[in-house]
Amino acid sequence: MSEHLDRLQRALGYRFRDDSLLRRALTHRSAGPDNNERLEFLGDRVLGLMVAEALMEAFPDAEEGELSRRFHGMVSRDACARIANEIGLGPALRLAAGETKSGGRSNPTILGDAMEALMAAVYKDGGYGAVLTCFRPLWQEAMKTSGNALQTNPKSFLQEWAAANGKGTPSYTIVNRKGPDHAPIFTIEARVGQLEPETATGRSRQEAEKAAALRLIERENLKCKTA
Repeated sequence: MSEHLDRLQRALGYRFRDDSLLRRALTHRSAGPDNNERLEFLGDRVLGLMVAEALMEAFPDAEEGELSRRFHGMVSRDACARIANEIGLGPALRLAAGETKSGGRSNPTILGDAMEALMAAVYKDGGYGAVLTCFRPLWQEAMKTSGNALQTNPKSFLQEWAAANGKGTPSYTIVNRKGPDHAPIFTIEARVGQLEPETATGRSRQEAEKAAALRLIERENLKCKTA
């Protein structure tokens, strides 16, 4: 585990002074009570502030509506999960054996939550300047694609593609729901036309539907087909 932590800190561009913060940020609730849920709560707010500031600076002439669309694309759980994968966060996670066997280290929901918790841990360990230094290179690509409607609203994109290509209306079906009532995890199947369906998980039905739609779009390269 220490090797994974070292690699993660190098990729993050930050070395923790308090290792306990790092370990807590990487601890899923399945692994015990000292987990990352509270840090995730803080990280969501820290990340939101950094993204809002970055967008205001990068797009000085953009109206509030455009900024909001870009904002939601950059702070989405999918965006956080992609960045988590890029820095090798999955192997450093602390998960219960059952969660590991079910693919928790590659689960976008778990990765996205842990990424938010990790940013909160940097903030608590080194202050706003430290977390801002980490944020800028990690979210650079997300900033570039933040105006992409595919990333910000994949369900609308899929519906428009289906209508333009005579594929009917996309459907979304709950195929699994687990976890306690206060923190459910939904697995949704997205289906359109005769294409093979795609599934994804999320902490809400809407989140899982968006993730499933995006996976189906990317798998079938639908953007290119309708370009």
